[in-house]
Amino acid sequence: MQPETKPIRLLLVDDHEVVRAGLRALLLRSGGIYVVGEAESAGESVKKAMQLKPDVVLMNVRLPGGGGLQACREICSSCPGTRVLFLSSHIDDDAAMAAMLGGAHGYLLKEIKKAALISAIKAVAEGQTIQDPSISQRIFKRTEAQCQSVANGEEPLSPQEERVLTHVANGNTNKEIAAALGLSDKTVKNYLRNIFQKMQVTRRSHAVAKFARQNSSKEKRKSE
Repeated sequence: MQPETKPIRLLLVDDHEVVRAGLRALLLRSGGIYVVGEAESAGESVKKAMQLKPDVVLMNVRLPGGGGLQACREICSSCPGTRVLFLSSHIDDDAAMAAMLGGAHGYLLKEIKKAALISAIKAVAEGQTIQDPSISQRIFKRTEAQCQSVANGEEPLSPQEERVLTHVANGNTNKEIAAALGLSDKTVKNYLRNIFQKMQVTRRSHAVAKFARQNSSKEKRKSE
């Protein structure tokens, strides 16, 4: 006789009560997924995650009180055993990339089928990373196009520029970066403008993708 599978403890986070009710009813019927709590704001989601220690947090990106990306970073930092899965109604490549770099285990769109959502939650609970195929494909193509257009001998970033870009990769806003590094908002904007010029990109997500690829290449060369 096979032992029963341990139920997945899930925290449901969305600022719309009707959406939470619909998801709760769906998950209740799925079997194997137990909604241990709900939250409707970023701050509340962090508090509930720390109190309840769920296996998975199913979270909207756009939340009052700081946003889902900031909440994700705090949850991943405070609750290492908890995995975050974003469920958004908006196709936002920048948010998807920032979410994954910020520690999330998945980014899906609310148009996903019921069975696929349940499968995704179970996969994330097991440690897998899930992302909507349409978003993955666009990010990949856009990153490839940017990387192919960049000259080989570009000017390297300064240590401070790298620190700024690291904060960008974590999904921080200019104001948050300024506060963390003790800079003014204007100085952060100047750093970003210089970074974009050096990397020959026009968007934050492009810079983050290229920065991540460069760091990966450096680590690979060190290990060889």
